[in-house]
Amino acid sequence: MSDFNQPIGGNDLARFSGPNTFMRLPQAQALDGLDVAILGIPMDIGTSWRSGTRFGPKQIRSESAMIRPYNMATGAAPFDCLQIADIGDLAINTFSLADSLRIIKESYDAILTHDVIPVSMGGDHSITLPILRAIAARHGPVALVHVDAHADVNDEMFGERETHGTVFRRAYEEGLIQPDKTYQIGIRGSGYAATDFTEAQGWGFQQFPAWELWHRSLKPLGDEIRRDIGDRPVYVTYDIDSLDPAYAPGTGTPEIGGLTTPQALELIQALRGLKIVGCDLVEVSPPYDPSGNTALTAANLLYELLCVLPGVRAR
Repeated sequence: MSDFNQPIGGNDLARFSGPNTFMRLPQAQALDGLDVAILGIPMDIGTSWRSGTRFGPKQIRSESAMIRPYNMATGAAPFDCLQIADIGDLAINTFSLADSLRIIKESYDAILTHDVIPVSMGGDHSITLPILRAIAARHGPVALVHVDAHADVNDEMFGERETHGTVFRRAYEEGLIQPDKTYQIGIRGSGYAATDFTEAQGWGFQQFPAWELWHRSLKPLGDEIRRDIGDRPVYVTYDIDSLDPAYAPGTGTPEIGGLTTPQALELIQALRGLKIVGCDLVEVSPPYDPSGNTALTAANLLYELLCVLPGVRAR
């Protein structure tokens, strides 16, 4: 296509009106011709503490109306280079986690029959496991950039093996990710045992706890991760609780001592040049942040992820 979809400008239609799509982009009914498909997965039945992430995609879309198309910090112009549209929400089964994970996997299988990069809004972090199953079926085991307060490598929770806290153990066991190219950034908080994080290090995961990142720029870390991954396909999963709750209180399992929003921007911007084949942003729970600031932050981080996708040029 020669004409790329553009967000509706604030001088063309007031930002408090218009379609409730991400950045007020067109909503697509088909994937033909798209380079990037933005979708919502409104689910919270995989969470273990505070619910509410089923409302995440709707509020992220609402807060994204403020974002303009050009990145003034980096010069990135994603809507000049890629055909991007919002394809709506997946119709999960709100009464069954197992069935919802099946629906996500099958939906992503269908999406990935097209040459498109899926960018999803959660939803709790359990959505990432079926996504990775589909991504690995399409691309093989991928490198993984996992930004989170939690390692999510529990074996089970209440006897269940597929929850928001078991995602990356299952992904490792199933061979969906490359263990030595898996980077967990921002993990922190209290634990049940000293091995809560270190077991995954034994699998090859590279971990960067939040307390080692306090008062530091994350650009050098992002640069090193980019060099280490090279030209491998990579999936980026961004849990909003990686940020300190001072910046993002609207989440299900908040942990103090987290990343700042400038660090989040530095990290994402440093990933430019990677072969990103998909990404998600999860765990936004609007009921715990009536101001909307958590969803506003999430919307901006999703925009930053769009700005580092393959094919995006600077102006």
